Parts: sequence; structure tokens; C-alpha cells
Amino acid sequence: MKFLVKAINAAGTPYTVTIDAKDRAELYEQFHSRGEAFISATEARESPLLSIFSFMRLFASGVKLHEKIIFAKNLSAMLGAGLALSKALSVLDRQTKNKKFKAVIAALNEEIRRGGTLSSGLSKYPAVFPAVFTSMVKAGEESGGLVQALNLVAEQMDKSYLLIKKVRGAMIYPSIIFCVMIAIGVLMLIYVVPTLSSTFKELNVPLPATTRFVVSLSDFLSNHTILSLFMLLAVVAFFVVFGKLKSGKRLIDFFSTRIPLIGTIVKEVNSARTARTLSSLLSAGVDVVRAISITGEVIQNSFYKEVLEKAATAIQKGSPISGIFLENENLYPPLVGEMISVGEETGALSDMLLKLAEFYESEVDQKTKDLSTVIEPFMMIFIGAAVGFFAIAMIAPTYSLVNVIN
Repeated sequence: MKFLVKAINAAGTPYTVTIDAKDRAELYEQFHSRGEAFISATEARESPLLSIFSFMRLFASGVKLHEKIIFAKNLSAMLGAGLALSKALSVLDRQTKNKKFKAVIAALNEEIRRGGTLSSGLSKYPAVFPAVFTSMVKAGEESGGLVQALNLVAEQMDKSYLLIKKVRGAMIYPSIIFCVMIAIGVLMLIYVVPTLSSTFKELNVPLPATTRFVVSLSDFLSNHTILSLFMLLAVVAFFVVFGKLKSGKRLIDFFSTRIPLIGTIVKEVNSARTARTLSSLLSAGVDVVRAISITGEVIQNSFYKEVLEKAATAIQKGSPISGIFLENENLYPPLVGEMISVGEETGALSDMLLKLAEFYESEVDQKTKDLSTVIEPFMMIFIGAAVGFFAIAMIAPTYSLVNVIN
């Protein structure tokens, strides 16, 4: 849930911020743990249509993941070299080109100068710094290992960034081919088919059903081009809005793990992100229940979130978390539960999770490299079928045309 919160920080300055939290109790706990006065909170509801514009604004002027990775790495390097935190933030403020991020870094520096901590400053910008970033920094401050914590969070985000980049890169080739094919098809329907259809009409040639369909589609696109464009935009908008709804996202999450080829990659990506995030948080000193809860926030798929919520509940009841993962082998491969079980028994859960993350990251890397090769035959069949249908639809009447001429 998203809340609009009014609070007073440790320096006595009132401020307003939008924060994501499971409920009001968790929200209150966040402020209480930082020693800040909680004034009020109202649930910030946003319509699906407005959320689209919010997403567009964030995409246009937000802080990219790559910028946050550079921020964590540079801050860690400067602190490791002996530079004071305030001075390091000033240097980063001058180096940053992104105006939004520059303003955030300046605010963080002001928080430090007022006697606050870096984690308390980060927590005020949940849209820029995710919970995993803030929690790892806070654990580093409490343990005296802020430099190591920043290195860990930079590595965790870097691995996550590369993982997403590989998956997206694997989908670029088939997406381009599909879009080009659609564009060529539309252009032929608008500029080529009308010439042929006018010839058929003039000679009163009987047309088969496939040809009538192609000609009708061509006539509609030619005569109502603007309307067709608006209809296309309406369809795109519908799917965007539907994807923002809870039921729509749930449906997408369900099918994403069951699509041939893609489903396996989705499962391994989520397994890698779960293991990597959980390992980083535990290595930084975050308690296991909090670490699992934060990992649930990092994972986007709602079904995986539910598994992690069950795991957090199991820990609180004194049960091993490996049992929850083993019960959900339809989402997490059996190896995940087995490795976690070994980690719990040996007391090296963080190390086991790291090995697990590295294994699935290498699996995803290999599968994304092979994805284009695997998809290519299916793309060729699809393109061949489309071209064949179009060719048959437009060539079949020519036999009747020859008979009319003879």
C-alpha cells in the first residue's frame, strides 16, 4: 500500500513523504525505529490511468538503476579512501548530471549535516532507493561496515541489472522481426492490395473467402486510417491499464511462468533474484525475517511474493524456510529448497544463497543466448504462414481473371 505521511524528523523538522508499506502498523514501525515523530498517514490511491502517467513521468525524469549503482560504488570507494560522508556526497552531487538525483543527493547531504544517518535520509526517498538499499546501508551503519554494505548493495543491484538486461536483450530480435512484419503487412494492405482489388472489381472476378477478408481489411485501413490508429492505441492502452490492475497483473504473473521456453527463464530469473537479494541482506547483517520481507518487495511476481510471505511467517514460528520453498517447486526449482536446507543445517545460509544465485544467473545467461536460436525457427514458420496466406489470397483470383480474359 502507498501512504502519504506527515512526520517530524530527528532534528524537529516536519516533512511529507510518500511511502510503500504493508499496513499502518509497518508504517509506524518504520518511523519509530528511526526515532521520528509520526503525525498522520493517508492512503494514496491512484487510478490505473493516472498510474500510467506517473510511470511515464518516472521514465522521463527518474533515476535509472545504473545511476544508483554508480552512486553506491563511488560512495563506497570515497568512504574507503577516508573521505568524510558529507564531503563524499558533495563530490557526488557535483558529478551527477541527473537533476532529480542531484536534488536527492543534496537532501541526503543536508540530512547528514543535521546529524542524521545515511539510512534515515535514504528512507525518505523510497521511489529512488528501494528497501533493500536502505536496509543494507542501515545494517552497515549499525555494524560499522558501511563501506562493505555499500559494496554489497552495488554488487547486488549490478547483478540484478545485468540479469534484466540479458533477458530484455534476448527478446529484442524477435520483437523487431515481429514489428517489421506487421508494418510491412499494413503498408501492403494500404498501398498494394487496393490496386489488385480494383482490378478484380472492374472485371467482376469471383473472390474466395480469404481474398474477400484481405480486401475488406485493406478497404477499412485505407478508408479509416486515423480510426485504425486510434483503435490500435486504444488496444495498447487497454492492456497497459489491465496490467496495472491487481487482477490483470495476477493473470500476467500466472501465464509468465507457464509459457514454453519463457516460463523456465522467468522461474530462474526470480530464483536468482531471490537468492542474490536474500544473500546480500543476510551478509550485511539484516535479520532473516526482515531480509525475507524486503526480498518480497524486490520480487515483482505476486505468486513469488506469496511464497516469501509464507517463508517469513515460517521463520517467526520457528520452522525452517526451506520447507516453504520445497512445497512450491512449481515456482522455485527443487534445487532452491535443497540448497537453503543445507545452508540452514550448516549455518552458512548466506554463502549457499550466493552460490545458488550465481548458478541460476549463469543458467539464465546461457538460456538467453540460446533463446534467439530456439525462437528463430518458430518465427520463420509464422512469417512463412503469413506470407503464404497473403499470397494465396491474392493469387487465387488471378486464375479466374485469366479465364475472364480468355
